[in-house]
Amino acid sequence: MDEKKMQEIRASLEEEKASAEHQLSEYGAAVGEEGFEVSSNDGFADSAQATTERSEVLGMVERLQETHGEIVAALKRMDDGTYGICERCGKPIADERLEARPTARLCLEDQQVVNE
Repeated sequence: MDEKKMQEIRASLEEEKASAEHQLSEYGAAVGEEGFEVSSNDGFADSAQATTERSEVLGMVERLQETHGEIVAALKRMDDGTYGICERCGKPIADERLEARPTARLCLEDQQVVNE
């Protein structure tokens, strides 16, 4: 992958990371040593509706945390010089795949094997 395309992907990942962090903070998730932690209201479990709402928020926070972690890992691979190399077989990941899914860790062939 050429340097210009790599910089475009990095900029996009940095934007997505900032967006995920902003959304997490809006849900009351604060960055801790173990990742993000969600603060809870003492009266939150007072009703079934509040419990349901809290469950939905926690689900959204978990998805955002996962996305954030994938982005951080991709940026680290860029810094380490291992971005675009399949973690399973060591071959290059196709540029098209990285453009479509910048956080990809596996080439398409190995991803299909993992999904089976």
